[in-house]
Amino acid sequence: MPFENEFASYEPLRRIRESERIKALEERLEIIRNTDNESEKLANKIISKEQLESTDWQPDWIIAIDGSLHEVPAEKNKFPNAEYGYITVASVLINLADVRKLEQEEFIDPKAFRETEHTASIETVIPGCNIVVDEDDSPKESMRKILYEELKRSSVFDDGETLLQTYEYLLNIKRDNNPDSKPPVCPYDDCTDKLVYGYDEYQCNCEKKRKLYSTDAMRLHELFNEKGSNKELYGQIMSTLERLWLIHILRAIKAEYKADLRRMVFILDGPLAVFSTSSWLTKSIIEELSNINKEQKKVNPVDILILGIEKSGTFVKHFEDIDNFSENDGTVIEHFPKQSALLLDDTYIKENIIFSKSDKLYGLDTYFGRKFFYKTQGGHRLVATVAFLSPEQQDIKTAYPNQFVRLADIMELLDTVASVQHPNAISPLISAHAEAAIPLNLGKRILEQIASEIRRQ
Repeated sequence: MPFENEFASYEPLRRIRESERIKALEERLEIIRNTDNESEKLANKIISKEQLESTDWQPDWIIAIDGSLHEVPAEKNKFPNAEYGYITVASVLINLADVRKLEQEEFIDPKAFRETEHTASIETVIPGCNIVVDEDDSPKESMRKILYEELKRSSVFDDGETLLQTYEYLLNIKRDNNPDSKPPVCPYDDCTDKLVYGYDEYQCNCEKKRKLYSTDAMRLHELFNEKGSNKELYGQIMSTLERLWLIHILRAIKAEYKADLRRMVFILDGPLAVFSTSSWLTKSIIEELSNINKEQKKVNPVDILILGIEKSGTFVKHFEDIDNFSENDGTVIEHFPKQSALLLDDTYIKENIIFSKSDKLYGLDTYFGRKFFYKTQGGHRLVATVAFLSPEQQDIKTAYPNQFVRLADIMELLDTVASVQHPNAISPLISAHAEAAIPLNLGKRILEQIASEIRRQ
């Protein structure tokens, strides 16, 4: 760590580059991906849209969910590093049926086009380092309380279940499936007891009988930094809320309106996965998605469609690498054919993207969907995850088209919504991100209107 106005000299760099020990270590650290006959290997794995049976399906609605967060210093607080975390969950509902009507016109009215998208917004603020709410004894206690309160007050429909009830439903699945699982430690630092799972607000078993919340089971408080930035915590809260909100919307529409979910597409920013301390939600989400899909198929015998789209990261970089080849004269040639997909299995991921020799399947504890690459009709590269709806789809040792829900429909959809403005993105998520503050109680009146409309038709 340099002192103020101190500049490094080149001497340490010279010693590093001339060190025989460093050179020997560099050779040991090197991992080389096998790219022999890569073009031929890819050709055998790539599947063209023409190879799949078309269904001529077009959705009427897209619900896209994205999030945003901001660290903000608490300027009036004189404690060092005091901060808040402003977290937003952005949502946009796009009426694709109206968009298709407008596309038939010679000139599209901008106002009419804007009216095909419906949005709403709210902000959530999470206390961070050196911030205490009410009469709490610590900032961590305040963070736990606010997180619980946010889930309790948020709901799609006024008379429907809250986001907290959705979460507690998933918690109950976990407890039913793993009754003997080892509980985490109590969130109070001076308590030696294990966390006792409960619902709503309840008390610790220790003699102090302090307050616990059902949301403590997500263990997000374990990421709390009492001495500095809590950006990692805010990021995990945002990501977890996005995924809970997806399940909440699905449950609400199914329970309140018995709507035909086949006419909707649900799209999430990022992979369909829950990471970090709350990753246990993954298995509960997989089970609930399967249950929702079975109920939906009583209305219409077609699987629901849930996608995650990644704008950046290791998988996006690899897709770019295998698509672009440089000739001797420096010309870059795109190798991956348009309207084609590369269906990823465990072996391919470990040998080419995330190096591993483990027998454990990639993403086993975190993903509730499986990945694939798709290059659209317009030449846009998209890294997508499609939700698991059956045990067969969860077996990523293989990658057959029937293990990817409605693959032909997905390709058709991605051809339609791929963004010409931003690489590796689709227009619904761009709209959601642009709103930047569309919240946990996403446009209740709008969703009620849509669901009622679908029920009547």
